Amino acid sequence: MGRTSTDFLNLDAKDFEDHITKLWFSDGSIWTESSNKTETGPHYSNKTEDWIQTKEKIRKIFKSLYRGTDPKKLLFTRRPTKWPNISAAPFLLTGFPGLETAYHWISIPFFAVYFSVLLGNGTLLYLIKDDHGLHEPMYYFLYFLAMLAGTDLMVTLTTMPGVTGTLWLNHREISQGVCFLQAYFIHSLSIVASDVLLAMAYDSFIAICTPLRYNSILTNSQVMKVGLGVLMRGFSSFLPPIIPLYFFPYCHSHVLSHAFCIPQDVMELACADITFNRLYPLVLVALTFFLDVMIIVFSYVLILKTVMSIAFREELAKALNTCVSHICCVLVFYITVIGLTFIHWFGKHAPRVVHITMIYFYFLFPPLMNPIIYSIKTKQIQRSVIRLFSVQNRA
Repeated sequence: MGRTSTDFLNLDAKDFEDHITKLWFSDGSIWTESSNKTETGPHYSNKTEDWIQTKEKIRKIFKSLYRGTDPKKLLFTRRPTKWPNISAAPFLLTGFPGLETAYHWISIPFFAVYFSVLLGNGTLLYLIKDDHGLHEPMYYFLYFLAMLAGTDLMVTLTTMPGVTGTLWLNHREISQGVCFLQAYFIHSLSIVASDVLLAMAYDSFIAICTPLRYNSILTNSQVMKVGLGVLMRGFSSFLPPIIPLYFFPYCHSHVLSHAFCIPQDVMELACADITFNRLYPLVLVALTFFLDVMIIVFSYVLILKTVMSIAFREELAKALNTCVSHICCVLVFYITVIGLTFIHWFGKHAPRVVHITMIYFYFLFPPLMNPIIYSIKTKQIQRSVIRLFSVQNRA
């Protein structure tokens, strides 16, 4: 028997797309399940009229949901169509597809990493604030380090609720407003982290290349201006692609690819022209990270040139040791950025687990490693940590 209009409208996503494609090709004929082909004839006249009525209903559905888009154009676009959802419905987060039964086991290493990130960066911020021995003119890089630790904490606190909620409670729903805000903070904080690393490179350049002018160049007001500029650049540059997300209709599937929201993921669900939202982040990230990396490399070329002219070996080792921790943090951050970029743009055919692993690596590895690197390589922070634990032991 042929399908009635009611049966047709109750189809699932895949059958909906298959049948509506056949419907638009039917031109008054009818597709039947038994023969899997089109058949015409006078004895099908009632069913043909039913299909014509259904066709009109589908036309009205598409007109209202897709804002007047011709169904034929929509069906033959390269972008896959999915079952139309209510535009204001919440999005659904996704953890590790196919491993749902192992979520409790997967959550253990995530909990350990999140706890380590919060403990390490929180301790670093506490030491920089509480230890007055670090508040010396030559230690301005620690203020930038505090900004880096604060950025790492904010990134972690932004992504942690969605990940832990998905893995522990299987809570996948996230409202659209919260999702857009999360996507905004994730990318803005990434730009802030890159700018902080650039500011730290500038601090090292001034300290090594022009040490006698360090105090006159990097004053308290100057450092505050640099910090404010870093925050303004990071949080203002990513507003243009985020604001349109609030006004797009979302009639495709509302299922996201990760346990948190990223703009590239969200905009793919919109039923609108997203050309600007695709190009702007690409150009912004390329210019921001590429320019920051080039300036950092150039500053270290000048630093190395200055260091190699130092005659005394002890002074040479001290100058190089000052830069090692920062170089390690730069490598950790930008290698993960480059890896994630290559996977996103050139790894379309890579297994999905590679994409998921890489994006978690990007968000968790730098915040985990930064306090460890600076605690090991910076003697002032080492002494502060030792004093902190010695006081706790006496208590």
